[in-house]
Parts: sequence; structure tokens; C-alpha cells
Amino acid sequence: MKKEYRAADWDRYRMDMRDPHRELEPQEDEIAVVHAALDMLVSEGILPHSTYDHQKFLAHRAAVAEKFEIPWTAITPRQQRLIYAINAIAQPRHMLAAGVFCGNTFISNAGAAVGPGAVYTAQSLVGVEIKPEEAERAERNVRRVDPTGVARVVAADAVDVAGDLDHDLHLLYLDADGDAARGKGIYFDILQACYRRLVPGGIVLAHNSVNCAERLASYLAWVRDSANMRVSVNVILDGEGLEVSAK
Repeated sequence: MKKEYRAADWDRYRMDMRDPHRELEPQEDEIAVVHAALDMLVSEGILPHSTYDHQKFLAHRAAVAEKFEIPWTAITPRQQRLIYAINAIAQPRHMLAAGVFCGNTFISNAGAAVGPGAVYTAQSLVGVEIKPEEAERAERNVRRVDPTGVARVVAADAVDVAGDLDHDLHLLYLDADGDAARGKGIYFDILQACYRRLVPGGIVLAHNSVNCAERLASYLAWVRDSANMRVSVNVILDGEGLEVSAK
């Protein structure tokens, strides 16, 4: 069954992808929109509560703006806050992020456990990027905010990394691109590769649930089937969208 949270202005809320740090709305408005989405995730049993440290999030945001080299990103300020908040609330001990480009999407997840936005201690936070030069840049970016090495980026195929996991997985973030035939459809392959490792209650976040919905049709149908995932909600804060599913 399709469930969704849709912000009233999702289709008018736009960001310049090469200027991701510009404020697009008053902070209280951003907080309210994200809080409403979190409340729905709580009501659907995906999250235990909707409370997170706003000041820690702002410290995380400031560090990324100051220290990361980001040529462009599709992660809007609303999406950045939502992803950080989900991780801060769920506190995954093991997190895998597939398709992290320059590391901005990865640190939006990992920043709840490392750097100035940290609110809990994780065991392993791994970002995967198939292009070696982008993986190197992402790793450089991450090292500027996380000297511990708990969060790290590797150059590899995410399907292979997911299939080789030898530990439980508490949160999976999907933002990878496959070959011309699969495109974003590779999300399904990555999830299938590590599904056995995803713990009961484990969360899967899939970016581009709106603008790439056609390519993601098989993936979305699968996660929205209660025989596969306990619940799934399409969170539409902007034109990209984020499908949030729980096992």
C-alpha cells in the first residue's frame, strides 16, 4: 500500500544544486515541515519518536558548509535535516550508504554519529561510491569532520559491498546509479544483496522516490508490499522525494 507525507509546497521548493548552503526558507518553517514528516514516520511505527537535537544538527550543517568540497548536490536543506534526524533518532550502529558521490549524502546520514553533530556512538558507517576519483574526494571530505574513521568511504560496487556484509545492518541509504539499462533501478539489486542482514526494524532510505519514480517502479512496489517490508512511506519534501521503509 502506498503511504505518503507530502509538504504543501513540495513542487515549489527548489534549490540551486551548485549553491546548496543557501537558506531557502525561515528555519522555523524548515523545522516544521520536517517535524510533520517525522511525526508521520512515528505514527507508522518506523521511528520511536520525532525528537532530535536542533543545535547539533546546525553544528553539523555548518561543518559541512565550511569543510566539504561539493561541486553540486540534489540534497536540499529540508532533505539534509530529515536524513540527519532519522539517523539521530534511529541511531543505527551499522549504516551503509550506496552512491555517495562527493560524500554529502553520506555525511547527512553519518553526521548524527560523527563530527560536531554527533549524538550517539556507531560501530561502522560505510559509504560506497563506484567512481574512484569521487570516492577519494568523498573520503577527504569525511576525514575533515570525522578524525575517528568510524565513517569512511570506499570505492567499490555497492551491490558487491552489500552482498559481502558480515554483520547486522541497521540503516541502508540508497542513492546509486546503475548502468544505462538499470539507472536508479539498481536500488532493488542493492537492497536484495543485503536484505538478509537488515535487522527487524531496520530502515531503508531511498532518494529520488519522486523524480525517478518510473525507474524505481519495481523497487517501490517491492518495499510497499507488506510481505517484504513492514511499512513504507514516501516522504515528499521537495521534487526529489525520499522513500522511508522499515523491515
